[in-house]
Amino acid sequence: MISPKAVPPVCKIMDYGKYRFEATKKEKELKKNQKVIEIKEVRLSVNIDVHDFNTKLNQAIKFLSANDKVKVSIRFRGREMAHTNLGLEVLKRFGEAASGAGTIDKLPKLEGRSMIMFLSPIKTQ
Repeated sequence: MISPKAVPPVCKIMDYGKYRFEATKKEKELKKNQKVIEIKEVRLSVNIDVHDFNTKLNQAIKFLSANDKVKVSIRFRGREMAHTNLGLEVLKRFGEAASGAGTIDKLPKLEGRSMIMFLSPIKTQ
């Protein structure tokens, strides 16, 4: 139907196979122009040293500069579960250090034995 609200409604007779072909062709063109954002992961530990922290930070900044989202996670093992506040501090420090390349998308959240935070790249216009 071209104009269903008109009196009488206006319809067009067409080849359905050709219509489907053109529709799939348009979908392929739209998919070709899309940029798929990947999620890269950086794993930290609760008692991470300065050099290891900086190495992971540089890796995350590299991912963010390539327009990928970064998932920063801390895995708590054994007695570390009693000190989740230390992991929260490490993630906050990581988010502040990476603020030049990205913004915190989702705040740190404890899920089971791991604490997860998402960083997204800064949008450039």
